[in-house]
Order: sequence, then C-alpha cells, then structure tokens
Amino acid sequence: MQLEESNHYPVIRRAIAAIDLADHVLSLNELAHALDLSPTHFQKVFSSWAKISPQKYQHQLTLEHAEALLRHRCTTLEIANSIGLSGSKRMHDLSIHWEAMGPGDFASKGAGLTIYEGYFSSPFGEVIAMGTNLGLCGLGFSSEMGRGAVRDDLVKRWPLAQFEQQPNQLASWVNATFAGKGDIALHMMGAPFQIKVWEALMHIPSGYVTTYSNIAQSICKPKAIRAVGTAVGRNPLSYIVPCHRVLRKSGGLGGYHWGTAVKRVMLAFESARDEGSQ
Repeated sequence: MQLEESNHYPVIRRAIAAIDLADHVLSLNELAHALDLSPTHFQKVFSSWAKISPQKYQHQLTLEHAEALLRHRCTTLEIANSIGLSGSKRMHDLSIHWEAMGPGDFASKGAGLTIYEGYFSSPFGEVIAMGTNLGLCGLGFSSEMGRGAVRDDLVKRWPLAQFEQQPNQLASWVNATFAGKGDIALHMMGAPFQIKVWEALMHIPSGYVTTYSNIAQSICKPKAIRAVGTAVGRNPLSYIVPCHRVLRKSGGLGGYHWGTAVKRVMLAFESARDEGSQ
C-alpha cells in the first residue's frame, strides 16, 4: 500500500457527505467543486484509490448500494464443518493463518500476555494495530471515533495484558492486510462462540456480503441471530475478519463498531476493486 494511496480516506469521506446531500447524481466537476479540488486532481485521487473512475464509483457510495449488494452478491456461507480453533485461508496472493486463544486463557483477561501496538496508514484512515508473538489480535479504525477512544476500546478487551509500543513487530502483517498479498498471522482472543462467528466471517469473499441470519445458519445456530449480531459487533480484527460485509436482511447497512461511514467506504472500495479486476 503506497503512502499516497493510503492517505485518500479524508477525501472519500467528504465525497460521501457531498453525495448524500445532493438530490441528483453529481458530475465529476460538481463533485470536485464540492470538495474544493480540481477535477484533474480529484480524478487522480479516485483512480489511485478505487482503481476505477469517479463516475463508476459514485453509485457504490450511495445508501442504496448495500441493498444492491444483498440482491446480487450475497453468500450463504455453507462452512459449518470447517470451523475450529485454528485454520488457514488463501485469498489470491494473501495467506491468512489463525490461532484461537483457549477459553481459560480468555477468562484470564490477558494476564501474563504481552501485546504490541502501533499506528499505521490504511485506505480507510489511520488504523490502530495490536498483536502478540502469535499474530494480530486487534485492528481498529480511528477516523470517526478518534485515536484515544479506539485504543481504549481495544485495551479494555484484555485489561490485564502488558501493552508495548512496538509497531515493527506488527508492520509486516498490517502491510500485507492492506496490500492484499503476503502472509498474515492472527491470534483470535474471544469467547468460544465469538470465535466461531469470527471464523465464519473469514469465509465471506471480498466484494460479497451476507446477513446475520446466514451466519447463524452457517454455525448451526439458526435461532441465535441476536447473539451472532453481538459477536459480529465485538470483532476486534476489523477488515481482516470482515464484519463490514454483514448486512441486515432488509438491505440496510446495519451498525459498524468504528462508524458506519467507514463501513460504507470499505464496501464501496471492495466493490470497485472487484469491478476493476473484471
């Protein structure tokens, strides 16, 4: 992920606000004017970030985009038998391996554990990463909530752990996450039911979405839709464990722990990349 490309989120965030306020589809010149940018620079920003033109990308930032995804790009996640306490997955040039913390270790609230942390750029603004020697255990996006609130949110999940500012320990995993190639190790730290839900989320392909009820079905708990929703909301490894790809059955966006604006941009980003690769 090039630094220039990773710094475009503020522009994308402002573009969403402009699109939401408009009563018609904005032209390139109109949208650039609303953002106080030249059309040429605006075109360059979007083409670098989304890999398609602003004209094609604009409809993916609308509120109706989630409903269209649910109609045409929904997956049912028939993966119940593949879920366990560890696993691996390969997605094109990205290889992910995960280990889940045992129930006893989770109950200890991180006691005796050293968690490294660092701040990085991403296509969705600043990201706060946390991880152990076994892999990443937390990714939170600060653009909507602020750095302090996001860090506090993650730290409170493992209150007895020792935290150290060691971004170099995490950099290769974080960079692979947003470059879409390389190797990522994850250390999933949650209650057994939460981990089961998070592992189910790992099977939603980029550019696709699913529903809370589909996830409940996939883990053989069809009546546990509310509990699934809670577990999705508690996912500490945002984007890698793609809780942003879960929508309401009605086609609504649903919530997102780090802000619904971030969720909209993530879904549009993935749709654009998928469209651009075809």
